[in-house]
Amino acid sequence: MNRVLVARLDSLGDVLLAGPAVRAVAARHRVTMLCSQQGAPAAGLLPGVAQVLTWQCPWIVNPSPAVRAEDLEDLVTRIGSHRFDEAVILTSFHQSPLPLALALRLAGVPRVTGASVDYAGSLLDIRLRPGEDFPEDEPEPVRALTIAAAAGHRLPPDDEGHLAVRPTAEPARWVGEGHYVVVHPGASAAARTWPAQNHGELVSLLAAEGRKVVVTGGPGETSLTASVAGRAGLDLGGRLDLPQLAAVLAGADAVVVGNTGPAHLAAAVGTPVVSLFSPVVPAVRWAPYGVPVELLGDQDAPCRGSRARECPIPGHPCLSEVTAHQALAAVHRLIGPGPRSPMTDPDSLAGAR
Repeated sequence: MNRVLVARLDSLGDVLLAGPAVRAVAARHRVTMLCSQQGAPAAGLLPGVAQVLTWQCPWIVNPSPAVRAEDLEDLVTRIGSHRFDEAVILTSFHQSPLPLALALRLAGVPRVTGASVDYAGSLLDIRLRPGEDFPEDEPEPVRALTIAAAAGHRLPPDDEGHLAVRPTAEPARWVGEGHYVVVHPGASAAARTWPAQNHGELVSLLAAEGRKVVVTGGPGETSLTASVAGRAGLDLGGRLDLPQLAAVLAGADAVVVGNTGPAHLAAAVGTPVVSLFSPVVPAVRWAPYGVPVELLGDQDAPCRGSRARECPIPGHPCLSEVTAHQALAAVHRLIGPGPRSPMTDPDSLAGAR
């Protein structure tokens, strides 16, 4: 069993999307994952990951740390101490594997695979050319699997290639018994957020039709989750770590969430997603993968493909023009109306007849 380093150096969601590729490598080898501090909790949930190393990469992490020789020397020393047999560098279309490949070469890694539009020279043993060896417009998990396959790592026949995490606890500890819908209003970039007022209105609409609504968010989003939950929702903002959030998402009938890490965590636990998706990045690459999805948001808006973190268009129309009633209709399309919805109320049906 060889020791293989799999690198994915950006955020939590990106690491989750690398999961199928990690399992492909782990089918025959011991996998250590190199990722950022933000991505490390997700790496710890991935089946097949035996060990996690962290490094804040100056050309990928945002905000980026300063470039310091001692940090790079420390990375080379740490990588070298593990005596990896090979490395697989997973990157998105806008990232280069070459700087990391140089560090891996200095650390003595004898075989390195990555995808690069630029000439790689002796930095990569196996180089895929995006746009030539595989299409650019494909889901991120498929791209990662393609890179892993080029290095000779493929999923076992009984693995369908969906996102996955290690088994989670029962959610009743945090949400009680019964069915519920999760609303997750936060996102890592302002350009990917649906207005808080719309989220709050959706919570009220869901509660009015007889659903339990759970509002989730990180430690820095407690004011947002409290506002969105109001009196109608159960506010769990800042109360869950990542495994606990995975458990709560796994128990939900559906999740309403923007283009952010918890959307991919919901997909990894098999929960349908209403995706409030800003087109600053392409949905074909970054939408929740492998589960039923209702995609909302103007995918042809002027911000399309800009990768903006702050919306460049006044009023943030790609998402702000999505109404709470439209989001409610998307929930209905995924899981049906609630028990007290006008669509299922016996008196309403009698009147219609």
